[in-house]
Amino acid sequence: MSDDDGAGEQLSDDQKREIAVWFLSNAPAGEIHYVAKDVRALLGDEAVYEAAAAEAYPKYNKAHLVSLELPDRSGDIIITTYGELDKNNYLDPRTAQVATVDHVKQTCTKLRPAADEELPSAYIEEFRNAIDVEVSKYVGEAYPKGVCAVYCTSGKDIEEPGADFGLAVVISAARRSPQNFCNGSWRSVWTLEFSYAFQLVEIKGKIQVGAHYFEEGNVQLDTDVDRKDSTLLQTPEDTALSVTNIIRHQESEYFSSLEESYLNLSDATFKDLRRKLPVTRTLFPWHNTHALSLTRDLAKELSLGK
Repeated sequence: MSDDDGAGEQLSDDQKREIAVWFLSNAPAGEIHYVAKDVRALLGDEAVYEAAAAEAYPKYNKAHLVSLELPDRSGDIIITTYGELDKNNYLDPRTAQVATVDHVKQTCTKLRPAADEELPSAYIEEFRNAIDVEVSKYVGEAYPKGVCAVYCTSGKDIEEPGADFGLAVVISAARRSPQNFCNGSWRSVWTLEFSYAFQLVEIKGKIQVGAHYFEEGNVQLDTDVDRKDSTLLQTPEDTALSVTNIIRHQESEYFSSLEESYLNLSDATFKDLRRKLPVTRTLFPWHNTHALSLTRDLAKELSLGK
């Protein structure tokens, strides 16, 4: 990333780092390592690359809800702000463990039991665990390689009914097939606000879908949608069933809408992209091409029609 002599002002190391961070952070799902290899070669400066990678990889991992296998193989942990204790340590609420993460290598290096203050109270855990069980069943059915987790976002020290609290359901599913020139991911986050006064659970979700196809070309899909719903606050088990059914319905509905839009792509979308009329705003007179001056000039030049 250097300018040729006389071609312009030399980029500073900070400018190079910022550019490298942008490319790394915007890599398609599952492809940051490929982008990193090229960025490293272009930079030609190991110190600048390492600074860029240290900044970009954590952002990328959290934005893409990257899942990593726990060192004891007891499951996977999702890299998300909801489980972030500090820059390199993330809570796995299902196993009540804290994993130390190497963001650049995308691996878990250490594991320890979570401290009491890092976990929700028994009352909150009852709701969190019930929802985790039901959502895990749904994810296992809907996403062959999907993972999920349920985090407490507020009110984790509440010991009994009478106060509001919040949970977040995080779902991450990825399909990696670089040998077939395609990768894709499905990410959804559902925040649950439990209102004791109204005996209601407000549900807000954001679904993000990304896909990249790069055989003899470069086609990307990057789309997202927001959803809202609510359900009654009931027992942990009944609330879990109701919340999971809402998530299932909303995600299935969005998936169906995507499927339908791509089935109609060639018949509707592509036709809408084509210009219906030329710049002159008149249809081309195929029945009388001699009306065009170009046709007349060519006919005259070639002595046609004699």
